Amino acid sequence: MPQSLSPAVRAGQPLLIVFADITRFQHNARGTPDAALADLLDAFYRHATEQVARAGGRVVKFMGDAFLAVWPGEAAGNGVAALPGVKKNIDAWWASKGWDSHLVVKAHFGRAVAGPFGPDGRFDVIGNEVNTAATLPARTVTLSAEAFRCLGAAGRKAWKKHSAPAVYIPGEDPRP
Repeated sequence: MPQSLSPAVRAGQPLLIVFADITRFQHNARGTPDAALADLLDAFYRHATEQVARAGGRVVKFMGDAFLAVWPGEAAGNGVAALPGVKKNIDAWWASKGWDSHLVVKAHFGRAVAGPFGPDGRFDVIGNEVNTAATLPARTVTLSAEAFRCLGAAGRKAWKKHSAPAVYIPGEDPRP
């Protein structure tokens, strides 16, 4: 794990901050027995954690069918570049379960406080930049201008500018 995401760190640090949520989850969950739904979410948590880690990031927490993930500042460009692939992989995983759900991804780059919080010392990420990421408009993968700037010139060509406030979406739709 990169040093800047060590659970012992608790200071403002540059991070790629990503909120991801599953579309149509409530609709697809209707009629699914609670135990089966819990097993499905457990499998999703494991799969999403693996995909984010493979891309160099860390899932901070799950909130129902959504998750918060971060990449250290030095890996932000690679993290941004990997997001469409993470989305495609998770979308395919949901499709393999027979669900017509898709991952919506919102990414922002900024400084946040990361480290242990609460009585159990659970790793979390807190700050205004986290709120900025959470409130980005998104239908597939959306980058704030700050996240877009983490990409090199070649990587930027795969994205296009989209509506005010300036956000960036993949040049090709990453939906299956």
